[in-house]
Amino acid sequence: MKPENLWKSLKRKNIDGFFVSNIKNIRYLTGFTGSSGFIIVTKDKGLFFTDFRYKEQAAQEVKHWEIVIEKGKKTGSLSRAIKKLGIRKLGFETSITYSLFEILQKNNAGMFPLKNYIEKLRKYKNEEEINNIIKAIERAQDAFLRVMPYLKSGIKENELALRLEYELKKCGCRNLPFDVIVASGKNSSMPHARPTDKTIKEGDFVIIDWGGECNGYFSDMTRTFLINGKDISKKIQIYKIVNKAREKAIIAAKSGVEAKEIDSAARDFIKKEGYSEFFGHATGHGIGLNVHEAPSISQRSREGISDSMIFTIEPGIYINEIGGVRIEDMVMIKDGKALVLTTLPRDIEIINN
Repeated sequence: MKPENLWKSLKRKNIDGFFVSNIKNIRYLTGFTGSSGFIIVTKDKGLFFTDFRYKEQAAQEVKHWEIVIEKGKKTGSLSRAIKKLGIRKLGFETSITYSLFEILQKNNAGMFPLKNYIEKLRKYKNEEEINNIIKAIERAQDAFLRVMPYLKSGIKENELALRLEYELKKCGCRNLPFDVIVASGKNSSMPHARPTDKTIKEGDFVIIDWGGECNGYFSDMTRTFLINGKDISKKIQIYKIVNKAREKAIIAAKSGVEAKEIDSAARDFIKKEGYSEFFGHATGHGIGLNVHEAPSISQRSREGISDSMIFTIEPGIYINEIGGVRIEDMVMIKDGKALVLTTLPRDIEIINN
């Protein structure tokens, strides 16, 4: 984003400058992929600060912003810049540390907190971001299909997870959005279970939750499988309920609705089927440079849904003595409706050895 475009969005805030230190927000605004930097934008200036380690990288990646290589401590560069630019009222991200807040206060500038300001801009994906996310989905799905033949009774959760992580890296994912989740049997009743050395057995639900990456943008998806075994009829029924809830939430995902309406579409169906106490997390979340970002698709979220938003739909049912089911797709709002970006099958797949 060009500095002048950011400043235009800030013109009603009655500030002289805006300080940004969240590294993901800096990447969004400048294109910088390094790990250290901050920016200050004013009516007339857009300054990007980093240190000597990133001098060449910044020159290659950062366009439209004036690059300043810090000399000495970062706090000194920041203080000098605030004074030189004549900033009397400084906007800042509320995510900064208290110690940094104290340093900013010492510059005799009025402090104006801007909570999640850049994050709200990031909800709306441009064409380049959409293409990166779609590629991250493709990489994740390709990696999973290579691992799918190993999914059977007798393999350990952590062995399957390691295979999937390896394939994700082979497919071009430089960083994974989170550690791969493989949870089977009773372990699958924990939504964020970690893979263990438990052996997958006949009759087990197996939840696999993973994601891909492309140019810093992430994908996130979940599929649940059932290993063939005795007395699986109730498990099949639970799976179908979750899958139907997923479908209802996707239908409800439209431009102009509040996020909580999408959540309610899934939650109300699960409640009608008698399983409301076993669905305790939100129905979905936005995804981009972070694996969890705005909008939140939850019971309390009144965020308005609009075109160019990308988020997950992931209802689930988790029962201690039975196990859990979660089916997660990624959708983009396009032309007012939800376009499903993930393409792996959702109908129940019963695995035979």
